[in-house]
Amino acid sequence: MNAKSIKVAVTRQLPEPVETRLKELFDAKLSSSSLLMSKDQLYNLVKDCDVLVPTIGDQIDNHMIQSAGKKMRLIANYGAGFDHIDVQSANKLGIVVTNTPNVLTEDTADMAMALILSVPRRIKEGAKLLLDDDWDGWAPNALLGHRIHGKRLGILGMGRIGQAIARRAKAFGIQVHYHNRNRLSEKIEASLEATFWESLDQMLARIDFLSINAPHTPSTFHLMNARRLKLMKKTSYIINTARGELIDENALTRMLRSGELAGAALDVFEKGNKINPRLKELDNVFLLPHMSSATIEGRIEMGEKVIVNIKTFVDGHTPPDLVLTS
Repeated sequence: MNAKSIKVAVTRQLPEPVETRLKELFDAKLSSSSLLMSKDQLYNLVKDCDVLVPTIGDQIDNHMIQSAGKKMRLIANYGAGFDHIDVQSANKLGIVVTNTPNVLTEDTADMAMALILSVPRRIKEGAKLLLDDDWDGWAPNALLGHRIHGKRLGILGMGRIGQAIARRAKAFGIQVHYHNRNRLSEKIEASLEATFWESLDQMLARIDFLSINAPHTPSTFHLMNARRLKLMKKTSYIINTARGELIDENALTRMLRSGELAGAALDVFEKGNKINPRLKELDNVFLLPHMSSATIEGRIEMGEKVIVNIKTFVDGHTPPDLVLTS
């Protein structure tokens, strides 16, 4: 199969080095916009491509996949998460799905650690004082936060990113606890000095920080619901760099407003970029626009993985980052 004859359709603007390489290797149809395509635009795109390169937010559902007809053979996702793709429907039609894992682990863990520091040390409030020109100088009791050293961090989802966060937390003198579908090996657990909790509920009652690092699946939707949030101490904080759908955002907002939780630092939200306006009003909340993985190096490496997956598939081999239905 001649790679240059393969029609590769990309849904959003990618880093320039990635787009250049795609054009060199394939018959690439690129996007000049960083915004999501409309559903109609997406329908038109999938009908005339051999390979689709979507991103998070592009809803590649069963209807979209069916509309592609027999031409599209590969969905090479630009990103590690693939909950926006109906993998089962794709596989039933013989369409291969790939993703880009292992690229953004360290970048996401770096940001998670920054978020862990942000709320208890009142970084947003301090920055606002300066921006509003309201700072009167140092004072003994001004902007007192809470010490991080010696606190307990609970990690929900101890995969690659969870373990990278654990390594950083250990360096900060934070006690690491975790809940995961499968327990880590004794060797890894010992290296991280991590305590495993089979019961998520029991872990929640004992920790000072919760870092959410699990994927969004039907079984994890609202995993942190009102009941579980109430298990946490009033002095505890929630950090989410994974998927917003794992938290009942309305319940979280109510508890933050009422003082039932000390604070939250969120990079992802239940409704995407439609953020609960009440969250924005709270001083004990630090919000970021889904930028935990946003590094130049990481985005280019993601593109390189997409290209390797496409090229391997076109050459008649199994792509290295094949996604299968569970």
